[in-house]
Amino acid sequence: MSVVTVQLGQCGNQIGPQLFSTLYDDSSGASPKTYKEFSHERFFWEDSGGMLVARSVLVDMEPKVISQAITKASKSGKWRYWEKAHFCQKQGSGNNWANGYCVHGPRHEEAVEDLVRREVERCDRLSGIFAMMSVAGGTGSGVGTFITQCLRDMYPHSFILNHLTWPYGTGEVIVQNYNTVLTLSRLYQLSDAIVVHENDTVHKICSQLMNIKQISIDDINKVIAHQLGSMLQPAYTADSPTHYSRNPIGELLSSLVCHPEYKLLSLCNIPQMSHTSLAYSAYTWPGLLKHLRQMLIASARMEEGIDWKVSVPSSGGESTRNRQMGFNRSLSNLLILRGKDVSSADTDGFKDPALYVPWVPPDGTFSSWTSPVPFNGYEKSATLVSNSQFLLKPLDNIVRKAWNMFVSRAYVHQYTKFRISEEDFLDSFSMLEQIISSYTHL
Repeated sequence: MSVVTVQLGQCGNQIGPQLFSTLYDDSSGASPKTYKEFSHERFFWEDSGGMLVARSVLVDMEPKVISQAITKASKSGKWRYWEKAHFCQKQGSGNNWANGYCVHGPRHEEAVEDLVRREVERCDRLSGIFAMMSVAGGTGSGVGTFITQCLRDMYPHSFILNHLTWPYGTGEVIVQNYNTVLTLSRLYQLSDAIVVHENDTVHKICSQLMNIKQISIDDINKVIAHQLGSMLQPAYTADSPTHYSRNPIGELLSSLVCHPEYKLLSLCNIPQMSHTSLAYSAYTWPGLLKHLRQMLIASARMEEGIDWKVSVPSSGGESTRNRQMGFNRSLSNLLILRGKDVSSADTDGFKDPALYVPWVPPDGTFSSWTSPVPFNGYEKSATLVSNSQFLLKPLDNIVRKAWNMFVSRAYVHQYTKFRISEEDFLDSFSMLEQIISSYTHL
């Protein structure tokens, strides 16, 4: 089954080429051959000349963004974008969510829907739609939210998984908090799940783990693409333990989204380091899983600087006290192990009932996927996709900052002139406050 990717806005169209390059490079040299075949079937199709073409639709309101993505893919010489699978205009949304959602989205709805429909029709079977965007701008978040709404109407029975890039805490866009609130409140009703990457976290990984001195957008995108690839590449699952899964999005969602009120997924991957250091490093499964489990418990974003004092509480209740201790409670976790001797890895530490809320059945809290194929040059690697309180603090901060601006009516007129009313803002705040409350009281 295939995954159709929709790259929305500058952020989606910068991460997209890097993601497809990561997927291609990882699978092309893989042995056995079936891993490569399943990966290529999932993310690419072949043109008449035998060149691999990404199953992707590119959308932006500015031509240069699309042009840069297409050029980057073409330079690889290994895969490309289909020349008719992109849409752009010569006028952006000006970092205004309302302009993107209320003006550009409806104006170009039919053209974008047609592009997605053509890409879906190329698939023998559709596993789901993977939409990538930022939450902070106008095209990616505004147009992106509108397009997601259209996709939900077009494919009511297909899975939609959104990938969102969270803005820096001190961002360049003054209204990024408004844009984030408006995006999340609507996507939460449209998507089956939302995978979030925080720019601040990825920046720290580049600086502290990969020792990059002058961090560029490309460096940020490579880390995000590496983590997404480790989640999306073929693996043996509980439903397909002897062959690679053909329903990646469906099995991911069935493993992690047990209740429609809880759709926020965080992603951790270890180890991550510069390729120059990789040749001199050796890892064991017990060591990797010990660190990853503590990252989960202590809500640590990377393996450096983990608070080892945080421990699993002795009882399943006392959620307020647990939060004060820094303990991160989970609804469900998916552990994906890739590489050498993967069958010897002991995952029992992630099955501890004290990690999870008591109302989820034990067989619904933890899933494990494996692949003996090393991922992206790492002999052993572990990825944790978590539906937990991981994102509670950044979400709470965004809502608080946006509310402080809203009560003083700062910049609200920029949205009302494009038909987003103050009542729309209040509805969005109310929706996100409910999400915060749900995750807080796990």
